[in-house]
Amino acid sequence: MQLGNNVDLTKPSFKAAMLPFPPRHIPPRGPGKIAARQRVLAQWNGVDLAPLEKGRRDRARPASTLLPNVLKDLRMDRRRAEAEIVKVWNHLLDPHIVAHAQPTGLRNGTLFVSVDSNVWLSEIVRYRRKEILDRLHHSFGREFIARISFRVA
Repeated sequence: MQLGNNVDLTKPSFKAAMLPFPPRHIPPRGPGKIAARQRVLAQWNGVDLAPLEKGRRDRARPASTLLPNVLKDLRMDRRRAEAEIVKVWNHLLDPHIVAHAQPTGLRNGTLFVSVDSNVWLSEIVRYRRKEILDRLHHSFGREFIARISFRVA
């Protein structure tokens, strides 16, 4: 390759003249083993390399060990259970009840349901509460849903 003033960039003398330092080998990035020479020098200088070696060894972990903790932090099992409750609610109950009442949350065995009017709240609490609770107990068990709390929303 030629530049102005007839300078040839392919000649080694020009490359060496442009670099302020001699070219050297750059080791690959990532966890690697500590060379025997480095280990001996560290021992001579009184440096403990055990934490460094442990850090390099433990840095990379398979996703199968991380995924359960991530799902636990995101509370995916609880969200999946709430989605299943909504699905069962929509399919097992009377369409008139489903049109006016929807589950909004589950906490400590209590299912919270929002109702759109006082009339429907009274209807559900007086006449349909036992039927709804029995159907949910049949689908999920008595430990998962122990009580239902209805609210006007």
